[in-house]
Amino acid sequence: MNIRDIEARALDIPFRHHFKHHSADRSRTEALLVRTRTQNECVGFGEGCPREYVTNETLAGCLTFVEHHAADLAKSIHSTNDLDVWIDRHEHQINANPAAWCAIELSLLDAISKDLGQSIETTLGAPPLVGNFQYTAVLGDNSPSAFGQLVAQYAGLGFGDFKIKITGEAQNDNEKLSLVREAVPDARIRLDANNIWGTVEEVSTYLHSLSVAPFALEEPLQPRAFDELNRLLRITPVPIILDESFLNISHFGLIDTSQNNVIVNIRISKMGGLMRARSIARLLSDAGIPLIIGAQVGETSLLTRAGLCLANEFKECVIAQEGAFGTLLLETDVTNESLMFGSKGRLVCPGTGQDVTAHGFEIRYKSDLFGSDALLS
Repeated sequence: MNIRDIEARALDIPFRHHFKHHSADRSRTEALLVRTRTQNECVGFGEGCPREYVTNETLAGCLTFVEHHAADLAKSIHSTNDLDVWIDRHEHQINANPAAWCAIELSLLDAISKDLGQSIETTLGAPPLVGNFQYTAVLGDNSPSAFGQLVAQYAGLGFGDFKIKITGEAQNDNEKLSLVREAVPDARIRLDANNIWGTVEEVSTYLHSLSVAPFALEEPLQPRAFDELNRLLRITPVPIILDESFLNISHFGLIDTSQNNVIVNIRISKMGGLMRARSIARLLSDAGIPLIIGAQVGETSLLTRAGLCLANEFKECVIAQEGAFGTLLLETDVTNESLMFGSKGRLVCPGTGQDVTAHGFEIRYKSDLFGSDALLS
């Protein structure tokens, strides 16, 4: 494959309703869209979601990163082997710009796959997609009435797995837990603190004040405060999910996994692309550490499709999957048909009868994707 050009734009799509948690309050996407065009007129797209509170990235910084590296990548990348070499040589730069690289890498993988006339799974040597994918109901820090309405909607759809963004105020959070348990008595509930507390004692006090024991607690402490995190892992019976505290493979050796109470949330954008996420998932899988295939709020079908590849390959270790909201959250998507969950939170694997299943991400993009004022800023 020979690349003609690589371009990037900011992706700006309003939400149908705002989403709030401890670290952010969002009403529209904050994403980078990258387009790779080959000399054979194949076009690939990729998406990255920079988050300052996760990876210290901004959209402006991502656009600068793409502009800086586009010419070199166009000259250097002809295959996935070339991608492997580039990733290895630029590890530190990707660590500092994971969302920017994610968007570039996905666009390159998409273009390579289309150029070869095959799926991304075939390109990566991953198993073909099969079966259905089960997603989690995610509840933000909404007002009591809005929260109750969302719980009722999820219950009506048949969801059984819930993730609740908490405030850290026990009374407030216990009311949320009660609403979910009343609607779905056997619900599996995990809580996401988004780095509320600074000490183990604060976390322990909070957990003892809950009316319902959660299945797991995500990111209760400050990001990458590994000494305090390891102290918590040694004393808590509640499994701890790592997200902001696990951004790349170097963090694995800093975490005490001896208590078997660690779960890692792998979000492809924060990990720096699908290839790096696969390497991390393989390492964690070999170590017997459960995985959650996570998502940034507001992801389009591009990152949803990439997440399917990862969830499918490591399904034996995946205990939950997030995202796939599509146009249930976004006013529009970058694809003609949005990849999103349906009844019981399940996304059905695309069938082989579709006319685009042999190529790239197996989805059709809007034809004016880089020229639409409605999508780009």
